[in-house]
Amino acid sequence: MDAIIGFLNTIFWGYVLIYGLLAVGLYFTIRLKLIQVRLFPEMIRCVLGSREGDRAGISPFQALCTSLASRVGTGNIAGVAVALYLGGPGAIFWMWIVAALGMATAFAESTLAQLYKVHNDEGQYRGGPAFYIARGLKAPWAGAVFSICLILSFGLVFNAVQANSIADAMEGAFGLSKLGTGIALAALTGVIIFGGITLIARVAEIVVPFMAFGYLAVAFYVLFTHLGEVPGMFGLIIGSAFGLTQAAGGVAGAMAAAMLNGVKRGLFSNEAGMGSAPNIAAVATPDPHHPVSQGLVQSLGVFIDTLLICSATAIMILLSGTLAPGSGLTGTQLTQAAMAVHIGEGGKYFVAVAIFFFAFTSIIGNYSYAENALTFLGVGGPTGRTVLRCGVLAMVVWGAYESVATVFDAADASMGLMATINLIAIVLLSGLVARLANDYLDQRRRGERPVFLASSMPELSGEIETRIWTRL
Repeated sequence: MDAIIGFLNTIFWGYVLIYGLLAVGLYFTIRLKLIQVRLFPEMIRCVLGSREGDRAGISPFQALCTSLASRVGTGNIAGVAVALYLGGPGAIFWMWIVAALGMATAFAESTLAQLYKVHNDEGQYRGGPAFYIARGLKAPWAGAVFSICLILSFGLVFNAVQANSIADAMEGAFGLSKLGTGIALAALTGVIIFGGITLIARVAEIVVPFMAFGYLAVAFYVLFTHLGEVPGMFGLIIGSAFGLTQAAGGVAGAMAAAMLNGVKRGLFSNEAGMGSAPNIAAVATPDPHHPVSQGLVQSLGVFIDTLLICSATAIMILLSGTLAPGSGLTGTQLTQAAMAVHIGEGGKYFVAVAIFFFAFTSIIGNYSYAENALTFLGVGGPTGRTVLRCGVLAMVVWGAYESVATVFDAADASMGLMATINLIAIVLLSGLVARLANDYLDQRRRGERPVFLASSMPELSGEIETRIWTRL
């Protein structure tokens, strides 16, 4: 079993996804004519233009915060440190490039998720890649495979990973028992996820801005107290990205290491193309009432996750002088060492608290994705949700004190299959994405507030739920 899982991960993560995610991001960047640059101000308007949802959905701001809750995890703290340790400062440059391309991919998948969303039995919006795969491509079997992989990876195992990170951080900083941390974390998680996606969105709306602004505030403090070193730091990042600084293995080897680690960190962190964030994008009531507006919101999520929060970690490490390849100091320990330089011994406590917030919000965000998958599989009723919620809480307790590599590797393989299916689907539906983007922009150019009407694309009849898209 280990050999099979290892082979699948080599194929998915060594070849298919690394190159596939980059290629798809570049494809949508070109096909949509740099939409992530041209419409960046529109992304801000779509998030801040309305804070209100309706009884069927959540607000665009809540959808953004919930997707960020899942995206922003321990990888933004420990993962960036690992990328710097293995790839050098240049890894950050390639992380930025991946995020810029990923913004176009995130736009495409979340626009489609909005278009193909449905009402569940309780009258609430549900949707995601499984729905546009089944309805848009007439491949319900692929939608079912996607949903099962999503539940296994994001719904269950990755929550154990996040719990493990929290327990390690609490034990290292405060000496707390891992099992005790796991039980307390499960209790807190249960209070929120048993309230459903609406409560998750409300919690995310409060916690995510708090944790993001707090973390970025410390990064800005570090920047302002090291202004004289900032130009040199950016010069080091650019030079290292192309192997121009002195490095073992020569120019080509240094550039390859920077690119590989930066690309992986960017892809794993922002999740663009993975098919995860579209599950919460579909739950939103967009404003303007057009699928494209939610695509723009989730594109902004990639920018915040990677170009802001991951960069904040990188800047604090690089300006601390603690990065020393070959020292063995990497991951969370490297970030803690950097923070100790900047704010003293309180640095390790700050990192531990940041890990708690980043990882805990990932747990509740991941659960919201899995609930959508239950709806697609036809088991999204009270019984199905209760079973899933109990499974999540069990994985949180288990993950806090246990770490079984095979289980985590299996989740990586599951996510790899899920992402591969999603990438194929959004490329096959790319013509529809382009038409929706053009429709939105044409209405903006005419000075109108964009509204999508199902009657404007009669060929989609039978694929989309037309009563969602009939209001003016």
